[in-house]
Amino acid sequence: MKMRIPKRAGRASALGLVSMCALSATALVAVPAAAADGPLHHVRYTVTADVPFYADIYFRDVDPPDWAAYSHDPYLFTPKVEAQVGPDQPWVRDVMLADPTSWALVVPTSGLNPTTPNFHCTLEIDGAVVKTNTGLKGALCSIRNW
Repeated sequence: MKMRIPKRAGRASALGLVSMCALSATALVAVPAAAADGPLHHVRYTVTADVPFYADIYFRDVDPPDWAAYSHDPYLFTPKVEAQVGPDQPWVRDVMLADPTSWALVVPTSGLNPTTPNFHCTLEIDGAVVKTNTGLKGALCSIRNW
């Protein structure tokens, strides 16, 4: 036996389905858990080198919503700048992150250049130095083990 649905009920059901889908899509927008639970943290990245050098510097300036989004496109959350650094010429960037223990990161690199600038990086969270590192052609400052 075939069940008949009046046209008005069909339209109302279709509108209800569209509304439900719109609400579901809104609920799927990812928000970092730490952002919802607490304050943002002041993160300061500092990079220097023993010799003047034009470096590629990758850093995290926003919290990815989750690991899946980050691993799908890490460069979306990790911009690169090119900056002149040296012993008396630091590159400093201040950002605000919800979960810096998971996401704060700065990586200076010399890329394919044969020069060894001997980079130094420092990672500060809320005014405290939490990580330093040095490397001839690159250095990584992060609390998380990548």
